[in-house]
Amino acid sequence: MPAERITPRPRPVVDPRSGRRTDGGPEPDLPALLARLQEAFAAAVPGAAPDARVPACGDWRVRELVTHLAGVHHWAAGMAVGDPSRSEELPEPEGGPAGLAALYRRHAGDLRTTLATAGPDQQARTLLGVGPASFWWRRQVHETLVHLHDLHAARLGSGPAALAARLGVGVAPEVWADCVDEVVTMFAPRQVRLGRTAPLTVPLRVVAADLGWSWTLGEGPAPAATLTAPAHGLALLLWGRLEPAEAGAVVTGDAAAAERALAGPLVP
Repeated sequence: MPAERITPRPRPVVDPRSGRRTDGGPEPDLPALLARLQEAFAAAVPGAAPDARVPACGDWRVRELVTHLAGVHHWAAGMAVGDPSRSEELPEPEGGPAGLAALYRRHAGDLRTTLATAGPDQQARTLLGVGPASFWWRRQVHETLVHLHDLHAARLGSGPAALAARLGVGVAPEVWADCVDEVVTMFAPRQVRLGRTAPLTVPLRVVAADLGWSWTLGEGPAPAATLTAPAHGLALLLWGRLEPAEAGAVVTGDAAAAERALAGPLVP
């Protein structure tokens, strides 16, 4: 039987400074999505050993992962309302998994309340300078999504079955594709601008195979290679969580150029 052909739909055009669509299409319900992802993360914390290693995250253990995401929520809420006092790192809580889960729920809820009270048009500090608080709805959805994958990876380990399970976090391909869009249009250019990585001399075309959406990573001449993968695999590959084979990626064209483009770091 021939492979199913994907009929590409227009890719949403999102302003990286606001996190909002500029093409007139419907906005996703980011507040509801953030709440759902945060709840999934909090519910998974008690099932993970605090000292379990988090794959693809250096020396991190689950306790560092949970404390990090709680701290990012705390910091992002401060950025959204101009409160610099929230920039301090959070101390690790006592009480094992229950204490970790309680810490996370507290700061996750505070982020949602802060953003809801501020409203999407509130002037905020963002990663790109001054912008609307709506930036943080999108940014924190993707932050939580990637770290939910990390938490599942720590709980379930490696191997094909575990990989399939931890990828199943219950979001549509379009959400993963928006995560790809954020890397390509916001994070990667910011990494170059801050001197954290060198600009690509040869761009890379990346394609979400299950949606038919494509992006060009980098600026300059025509891409020398195309990397195609399902949206979730593509997002996690750009975030450095998966190797190309794990992501289901296929490269056509100059494989060396694709490898150089992915070497990054594309994200902080």
